[in-house]
Amino acid sequence: MSIPSFGLGTFRLTGQAVIDSVKSALELGYRVIDTAQIYQNEADVGQAIAESGVPRSELFITTKIWVENYAADKLVPSLRDSLKKLRTDYVDLLLIHWPAPGNGVELAEYMEALAEAKKLGLTRQIGVSNFNIELTRQAIAVVGKGEIATNQIELSPYLQNSKLTAFLKEQGITVTSYMTLAYGKVLKDPVLTEIANKHKATVAQVALAWALQLGYAVIPSSTKRENLASNLLARDLRLDDEDMARIAELERNGREVSPEGLAPIWD
Repeated sequence: MSIPSFGLGTFRLTGQAVIDSVKSALELGYRVIDTAQIYQNEADVGQAIAESGVPRSELFITTKIWVENYAADKLVPSLRDSLKKLRTDYVDLLLIHWPAPGNGVELAEYMEALAEAKKLGLTRQIGVSNFNIELTRQAIAVVGKGEIATNQIELSPYLQNSKLTAFLKEQGITVTSYMTLAYGKVLKDPVLTEIANKHKATVAQVALAWALQLGYAVIPSSTKRENLASNLLARDLRLDDEDMARIAELERNGREVSPEGLAPIWD
């Protein structure tokens, strides 16, 4: 099992905006696309992929099951619907989007349904998103050690999630960082700006390179072709020990997303 380290996020993008973003990204060499049922853009993503001409075998597509589809009799049918929209027979990675405690479906039920989707060949790998340590432990207990490929979590220089990331590393679960730029807030950070100037890089490249060097996967999004191209260059940027230490000091528990009823009690 492996999760590619660099992909394209599509959160908050729909219609022509997401079609153009995905097509531009694929032209630039991206091969990982991350979407979700709740983004309401799976059909647009599917259209963009089809029009790009990139063979399915070269792509890594992730989608996420929304909370209303967690029940055992709903998860697989909802995934089949997502696959139709995406114009593919399978996704490479399928995630539970939020733990949603108290929504009426127990963790064991939706994790078993997720494992069933994999057994049916509808997804190559399974994982979770926005799970804390305790819920990740429970998920592992249901599907078995080594089955959870990733936990996709909000993570940025302002929210470094050290307890959770250490636990995931110990379990062999890849960390996928979303919102690595903290809704753009880190782009104005003076420390990151200094580091960027030192390397003749952009601040976005520095933040993404920081996450990559920690061994995390990243999925930044953009509607601008120049930003999509620029973000890719983060893969070639090497930060030194001093840079990494300075970024470590930016931790401020700066969480941007914690929807009531969906989020767990954070570590």
